[in-house]
Amino acid sequence: MNPYEVLGVSENATDEEIKKAYKELVKKYHPDKYHNNPLADLAEEKLQEINEAYDMLMKGRGGKGASGSTGRGGTPDYMQIRRYLDAGNLSAAETMLNGTNDRSAEWFFLSGMLSYKKGWYDDAINKIRTAADMEPGNVEYSRAYGQIMNMGGQYQNQAYGRGYGNNDDMCCQALQCYICADCCCDCI
Repeated sequence: MNPYEVLGVSENATDEEIKKAYKELVKKYHPDKYHNNPLADLAEEKLQEINEAYDMLMKGRGGKGASGSTGRGGTPDYMQIRRYLDAGNLSAAETMLNGTNDRSAEWFFLSGMLSYKKGWYDDAINKIRTAADMEPGNVEYSRAYGQIMNMGGQYQNQAYGRGYGNNDDMCCQALQCYICADCCCDCI
């Protein structure tokens, strides 16, 4: 794989030209554009290839790649926080996150995953979306955000499927009328 060909730039391209080409390709193949699309897998593969090419070029030039300076997880502290989260040691992960001054995309992602594991879904969604917005080419962040959003839709569909959202069940309708009448007057 020639990283210059993948990004569509010449071998004499400047760092700025490489970054510009990378950002344009990330926008073109971003997973949000291919949600519920049969080409989603191809777009994800292409985006991974683009990220690898960009990392290869920028690391070769002494710059920072798409996935951070030390690969998945970033700094050793972030890698330790990931281990704590994986092991279910949420208090240790939270302590380390709170002690970190760097509010990078990785911090927002890990903080969002901590919130998710605690059951704080709104906070998790907001933080993971922030991470995905800060690093639009990061497939891990985008995928996690999409999975959490899809889970919300599944819960909603399950609730509606049991009759909580649509009042087709006559028994439920009768009980609702009884409760309403009980609240409105003292006749029951």
